[in-house]
Amino acid sequence: MGQTVNKFFSMLGLCQRAGKLISGELSCENAVKSGKAKLLIIADDASENTKKKFSNMASFYKVDIIGTGTKKEIGRIIGKDMRSSVAITDEGFAQQLKKLMASERV
Repeated sequence: MGQTVNKFFSMLGLCQRAGKLISGELSCENAVKSGKAKLLIIADDASENTKKKFSNMASFYKVDIIGTGTKKEIGRIIGKDMRSSVAITDEGFAQQLKKLMASERV
């Protein structure tokens, strides 16, 4: 894992501790539909059905989406069981995470 990926996952953990992260498919879906979600993160090993569902939803509700990590990694970082999706509810955290992901992909 690169330095930026570590920072990305550290930031995810910080979001969880700050209470600005929602996890689990139904909770994430509700967060997107209610306008609370500022960023969606989907595990790379989530099912194709889950990826498609969230991709379509993110597009419709104009929420940015990032695919990274495994369900196990994401769950471990936020102190829960495996998670295929998490939603960030804070604009500041969402911007930081997008910046970190963009710098990793350059």
